Amino acid sequence: MLFCRLNATVALQRGIWYMFPAMMTELIEKLLRVSTGPGVYLMKDADGKVIYVGKAGNLKKRLTSYFKKNNGMDIKTGILVRKIATFETILTHTENEALILESNLIKRHRPRYNVILKDDKRYPSLRLDVQNPFPTLSIVRKPENDGALYFGPFSSANAARQTHRFIEKTFGLRKCRNRRLKERVRPCLNYQMGSCLAPCSKKVDPETYGAIVREVTLFLRGRTPELVRTLKAEMTAAAEARDFEAAARLRDRMYALQRTLEKQVAVTADFQDRDVLAATRSDNLCLVTLLSVRGGYVMGMRHFRFEEALAPREETIAAFIRQYYEGSRFIPNEVLTPSLLEDADLLADWLTSIKGRRVHVMWPQRGERAALLRMAEDNARDGMEEWITERSADIGLLTRAQKRLHLDKLPVRIECVDNSNISGTNPVAALVTFQAGRPDKSGYRKYRIKSVGDLNDDYASMAEVLKRRYGKGPDSEPFPDLLMVDGGKGQLNIALAVMGELGISDRFEVAAIAKKDEEKGETEDKIFRPGRSNPILFGKDRDPLFLLQRIRDEAHRFAIAFHRKRRAKSALSSVLDGVSGIGKKRKTALLRHFGSIRKMREATVEELRAAPGMTYSAAESVKAALEAEDGP
Repeated sequence: MLFCRLNATVALQRGIWYMFPAMMTELIEKLLRVSTGPGVYLMKDADGKVIYVGKAGNLKKRLTSYFKKNNGMDIKTGILVRKIATFETILTHTENEALILESNLIKRHRPRYNVILKDDKRYPSLRLDVQNPFPTLSIVRKPENDGALYFGPFSSANAARQTHRFIEKTFGLRKCRNRRLKERVRPCLNYQMGSCLAPCSKKVDPETYGAIVREVTLFLRGRTPELVRTLKAEMTAAAEARDFEAAARLRDRMYALQRTLEKQVAVTADFQDRDVLAATRSDNLCLVTLLSVRGGYVMGMRHFRFEEALAPREETIAAFIRQYYEGSRFIPNEVLTPSLLEDADLLADWLTSIKGRRVHVMWPQRGERAALLRMAEDNARDGMEEWITERSADIGLLTRAQKRLHLDKLPVRIECVDNSNISGTNPVAALVTFQAGRPDKSGYRKYRIKSVGDLNDDYASMAEVLKRRYGKGPDSEPFPDLLMVDGGKGQLNIALAVMGELGISDRFEVAAIAKKDEEKGETEDKIFRPGRSNPILFGKDRDPLFLLQRIRDEAHRFAIAFHRKRRAKSALSSVLDGVSGIGKKRKTALLRHFGSIRKMREATVEELRAAPGMTYSAAESVKAALEAEDGP
């Protein structure tokens, strides 16, 4: 130990960054013992919480670079280093193993200063169910590993809907959404309008329909020029065979595709698929822009926003690539990056292993690829300016809310609690979180009320939820800056009492929001604060009130949705309890498959049998139970 301390002192004198004498001495002693092999490192703060996870081919070299003087470290990385109290390392056999381990550790610890790509649920994708003999195209929020083809995600729901409508109108895929195609004697109106091939009435054979599906796949993969050439050849062949109706249909489809092609921007002459990445920073904000090029045409662009991502740009881009393409449905032939990545070859090998074909990760400096990179960088700067403008507007609104509510600090994090029940049955509550005026879905919580039974006791329900949310000591953090409860003075007093009981009265402030009473001539919802007998008046400055109303309405929506789901499960259990062959797993499978009791009642025995885990005899028992409940 004495030898290590002497070496630590020498290291300090030779250039290791000196910040906190005792702490830095311990860190340097650990550095001297770190292996030079590949692995993963976990940075921890004074509370022992993991704040950053990274990987390196040489752990000693990478970790030492954080603590050297004059190492070119930017201010943002310096902020990270100042928060490091200790670190841990995990050795791996290869850099590839380190890459996988790093990804797993980031998912487990969700470190504050790592780039963490949020779930893509809010970005819609198009799903083509190719396992069905007559596939349908639908818009989904969450791709699954179910054998279907997924295209996207799209930058907005509107873009997905427009593409979906164009495909339905141009290619004639069936519109009916049922999982199993029900045969009809006569086709629906869509067939008469020429927007459906009517496989339900056997107006089209599976082979012809399959050819249409392949055309849709080409279109969604950005192969429009190739598809136009194919359609032109088919149209010519049909005309020569004197099948003029088929030739006319192919001509109309080709013209429609050519019109969409005219709206697209051709950026490369090699017609390759590539994604172009750019990153820009402002203070502690980081924005990554992804430009999607398919077949040489720009197909779309998305911005990804990260707060408190303090790693250098190269590490940010590398972390983004690892998270974005993990489990991706489509990986292009090339990924262009805004600078040379240390792990470029490793990332290329990893992407190749997923795609099954060679993928290149490169930093272009001239030619068409470099022009694409400049385009992405220009859009990244525009995206950052827009983000900063939005944040400025949000902070301005929160500042006005702080003034109106007489709060001690800016209410950046606001949480709101709402209860939901019908005559005391299935009582639940929900908590929503808004960060800087925007919904933060990671902070949403659902609660089943346990203490009140069938009593319609809103106060007791509120007290239970608040104790469960804020009564866990340090595990309750982060606390909000402002807690809102849905109700009047009674709910406000309950919240204050719970905070006093938990000893957290000084940790955050509380407000209650109650709906206006139009019979009494009230013109706006009422906001109550402790120490005031009358509600706060907002006058002409209504925007802060609108923000609080929006938060309350979101909590109400979330609670109602949870309550309906609980009621549906309860109804399902009561109907199916005692049915022969139906246990907990089959009840759950039926609810997930059909979504409601009503749809189960409308289903035939064969359709009930199609639910996962069902047998024909179990389906007959369920059908009999549902019919018996309906009565004669």
